Amino acid sequence: MNNIQGKVVIITGASSGIGEATAYKLAEQGAKIVLAARREAQLKAIADNIKAKGGEAVYRVTDVVKPEDNQALVELAKSAFGKVDAIFLNAGLMPSAPLSALETDNWNRMIDVNIKGVLNGIAAVLPTFEAQKSGHVLATSSVAGLKVYPGGTVYCGTKWAVKAIMEGLRMESAQAGTNIRTATIYPAAVQSELVAGITDETTSQGYRQLYDTYEIPAERVANVVAFALSQPDDTNVSEFTIGPTTQPW
Repeated sequence: MNNIQGKVVIITGASSGIGEATAYKLAEQGAKIVLAARREAQLKAIADNIKAKGGEAVYRVTDVVKPEDNQALVELAKSAFGKVDAIFLNAGLMPSAPLSALETDNWNRMIDVNIKGVLNGIAAVLPTFEAQKSGHVLATSSVAGLKVYPGGTVYCGTKWAVKAIMEGLRMESAQAGTNIRTATIYPAAVQSELVAGITDETTSQGYRQLYDTYEIPAERVANVVAFALSQPDDTNVSEFTIGPTTQPW
């Protein structure tokens, strides 16, 4: 049985990369998609494409840093589709640079989006999931959430935080008997717009060369999200590390 058919899934960071690819993949398998990102034109185009193929999708311009925007997403899912079954917390930024570059504005942006954005999404959906005693929270961390490397210190810190938050959510939900499942995904060089956000020139060149050499399509991560969602309700696969076969990350 397709355990994705009919599920209502919220996706943040849905206007490109992993979020966009996941929206298409899950819609193909019968999920009803709630798209969220800051760029309305892209969201509308993706929703239109899903509906043109017979799928169901709605969207809302969303800044995950704002708690009220996350709350509105949950309300949109309920008003459009009557429920919410899963949320994929995928919005993220990677303006990496050495600490000595003192890009403190970018440090704060990463903390706001990569950490607070995830917490805001959890806060928005958790009361509903607890009340219905079911739900699935998925989040995009990074291989930077498993190891630290020079030039990516703050980004790594934010992605390690995602790992800790998601594991804590899994354990607390298990203890509470709320049946809330979690899945944390650690991509390596996967197609996205993350590299375009790097302003430090030397760091940008290094990342661009890395991605040009190894990058695999975002659909590969979408396949993993679909796998996690399709598991029986009594089974939680909590962590996935995914990257190019040829990348020795």
